[in-house]
Amino acid sequence: MAPFDPLAQDLPRFAPPGAETWLGTDDLGRDVFSRILAGARVTIALALLLVCMSMLLGSLLGLVAGFFGRWVDETIMRFTDLVLAFPTVILAMVTAAALGASMFNAVLAALVVSWPPYARVVRSMVLSLRGGDYVASGRLLGFTAARSIRTDILPNVAGPTLVMATLDIGTAALLLSGLSFLGLGTKPPTPEWGSMIGAAVDNFDKWWLGLFPGLALLSVVMAFNIIGDALRDGLDPGVAKA
Repeated sequence: MAPFDPLAQDLPRFAPPGAETWLGTDDLGRDVFSRILAGARVTIALALLLVCMSMLLGSLLGLVAGFFGRWVDETIMRFTDLVLAFPTVILAMVTAAALGASMFNAVLAALVVSWPPYARVVRSMVLSLRGGDYVASGRLLGFTAARSIRTDILPNVAGPTLVMATLDIGTAALLLSGLSFLGLGTKPPTPEWGSMIGAAVDNFDKWWLGLFPGLALLSVVMAFNIIGDALRDGLDPGVAKA
């Protein structure tokens, strides 16, 4: 779909949006529209990866903490509270800076601060479900803890967790783009929306350099929020009936 090579530097520098270059060019003569399209493969894909990893890690810890309780619950939840005690962006920045500037390290840094909400939400749902008659009946029939979690608990927490993950994709994209904006994510010349906005700061009078990557990021956040709301309405029988 890209009309030009997103890495090619053979166009006029700082060309405004026009018939040939729809969204203009940057300081190196690269087509902004082509770089936005190429950057979508980085920003959206890594946001999806981050949310999947956060959901799996947080849900696993939440399931274990809520089902087994006692010292297991106390240990996991206190560690979760410790992570939540730090400002999200600051902790992600410190972790990314310690690991080194790369998009993979930015995902790992974002993972450190993204899993605790899933752990807390899943734990609260498991605590309300584990006392149910069907869970107790399964345990009396000889279900192991793993089988009880898999057959009785997990199907009931999967829907709300999936909705939460869908709504969180936009937040993940913003966090990863923020790290790239600060120089802790992708390295030039790889196109990524946050780094494109960061590069536009040096040429603030060239309004198209930061405006269009920002609008692309805004559209993705709004799109996944709408999808998450629709998914929540579809999975919630009470809302769907109303």
